[in-house]
Amino acid sequence: MLFSLFKSFASQAERAKNTPGARIIDVRTEEEYAAGHLPQAENIPLDRLSGARFNEGEKLFVYCHSGARSGRAAAYLKKAGADAVDMGGIAGYKGEIVGGR
Repeated sequence: MLFSLFKSFASQAERAKNTPGARIIDVRTEEEYAAGHLPQAENIPLDRLSGARFNEGEKLFVYCHSGARSGRAAAYLKKAGADAVDMGGIAGYKGEIVGGR
């Protein structure tokens, strides 16, 4: 079952990368982000998400370490009217990462 979760994250990462104009949001802490993140991802920690600005109609892909924070972030963004996709957690992802591991 864990393999299917990792495959799902990889599929979502590919989908986000290939969606024109999409923003990939890493909602982990700054330290977690610095330790390794998706190449196109920007870091907006979950506790700062309410102060972030998003454009109307913008496609947002959000992820965290295990999927818990990204689930909360996506729910918050959807409630605020954003087009958000919960990618889940990056833990165990074997694809391209920027930063340390």
